[in-house]
Amino acid sequence: MAREMVVVLDFGGQYKQLIARRVRECNVYCEIHPYNIGLDKIKEMNPKGIILTGGPNSVFGDKAVLCEKELYELGIPVLGICYGAQMTAFLNGGEVKTAPVSEYGKTETFLNPESKLFAGIDVKDESEKTLLDGYGMAEGDTAVLKNSKGEYIVSTWMSHTDYIAKAPEGFAITAYTDNCPVAAMENAERKIYAVQFHPEVMHSQRGTQMLRNFVYKVCECAGDWKMSDFVERSINEIREKVGNGKALCALSGGVDSSVAAVLMSKAIGKQLTCVFVDHGLLRKNEGDEVEAVFGPDGAYDLNFIRVNAQDRFYEALKGVEEPEQKRKIIGEMFIRVFEEEAKKIGAVDFLVQGTIYPDVVESGIGEGAVIKSHHNVGGLPDYVDFKEIIEPLRMLFKDEVRASGLELGIPEHLVFRQPFPGPGLGIRIIGEVNAEKVKIVQDADAIYREEIGKAADAYKKENGHMPSWMPAQYFAALTNMRSVGVMGDFRTYDYAVALRAVNTSDFMTADASNIPWEVLQTVMNRIINEVKGVNRVMYDLTSKPPGTIELE
Repeated sequence: MAREMVVVLDFGGQYKQLIARRVRECNVYCEIHPYNIGLDKIKEMNPKGIILTGGPNSVFGDKAVLCEKELYELGIPVLGICYGAQMTAFLNGGEVKTAPVSEYGKTETFLNPESKLFAGIDVKDESEKTLLDGYGMAEGDTAVLKNSKGEYIVSTWMSHTDYIAKAPEGFAITAYTDNCPVAAMENAERKIYAVQFHPEVMHSQRGTQMLRNFVYKVCECAGDWKMSDFVERSINEIREKVGNGKALCALSGGVDSSVAAVLMSKAIGKQLTCVFVDHGLLRKNEGDEVEAVFGPDGAYDLNFIRVNAQDRFYEALKGVEEPEQKRKIIGEMFIRVFEEEAKKIGAVDFLVQGTIYPDVVESGIGEGAVIKSHHNVGGLPDYVDFKEIIEPLRMLFKDEVRASGLELGIPEHLVFRQPFPGPGLGIRIIGEVNAEKVKIVQDADAIYREEIGKAADAYKKENGHMPSWMPAQYFAALTNMRSVGVMGDFRTYDYAVALRAVNTSDFMTADASNIPWEVLQTVMNRIINEVKGVNRVMYDLTSKPPGTIELE
């Protein structure tokens, strides 16, 4: 039986990945595609529903990007969000204007409880609360109020300059605000829905429930997106694709590539060779740790090859400061090393990579900007000497990758280890990369991770659980800033280290972790005292967005 799917059409909205993530939280598979993918392709995918994202343009402006009007005649349920809502009104005969008063941020919104989209959101549901709290959202604790008209009063997240001034004929207005006469509208008979606000962000009260209502009550999805099914389906698809051929897996030792390697091994066994390239940009002692896990004496029956290519990478990065260029150089160097190893093995047809969905989204999709070229997506060279690239995790978010790892029987301490980017410390060193800088950031990072671990373990021993501030990812990075300091009786002019720690579930959005001050103080003292070349330590408070988790 074909897997049911909801398609997100991207009009350049900054929250497109969150929409897909929230739909998948409802156990419904979801993919993001460019807005101009075409009706034939959409029909071919046979989605249960279509969601239109927000976007930066005006539907009546010179740079307007519009879907085909016939999209609304396919008989497939449609949900327009923000720009997608305005476009839905515009293409169906409504009126869109520049708003007299723009709305940004949390906005009190009045909802019609008769709409399928808003069904049940006045009831506190413990399963919903658990789901929301699991993703750092506390809205499950806040009861939805009703006014004297029987309307729900919720706090939604708005971000718009234009607004729907008049709903199209046949559409009922189902929500409004003090400044927005059409905050939501629907044509229930045609299964077309639109909301001016962003239900996908955690700031919109009951937003997850609204999306759940769309996929279950409107699209009538069954909810068949489960990791056990994904693993079984992937193993069968890989076996069919590879046949009697050989595959080479680019193994970094990180979560993504490790899960990809074990998945491939389950599918094709000794037809797989895992090549671990130590590019000299790993964390302290990590090369040896990876070999201990996956090498000949490790827990997995893999063909394992370690290539020590530190000098080659340092030479290629000499004098390079621009982060995108560094990423592309590192990506190409990886490929060339893999090609060389493949020739030694002989007749290798497939290259396996641990690409995941955030890599794909951030490397550019549809109208979305290229945030950064991931070494195994936008960082690939034009020519790759392999028959085909296999990316078994390409459509998974990070937490889904971890769930797949557990389904495959990978131990929790490996599945939940700290994420590490393919370009490694090359993008945690601002400016030119060299061996001296690598050692500085390796030593500082090791101290940081050690102290965080000690503090978290002490808290768990005393309280029986991990602290709420425990980050999903944390690391030290080396800035290109040098400043004057005093150590002993001497003037110094050394580097500043930036500490980064974030709380996140899907790695598409993140907030800075509230690490106790005394822990940061200990880390700062140790780094300055023990790491030569550093005289200043800073803590990065930036969320994602507007920043990214990595510094480059």
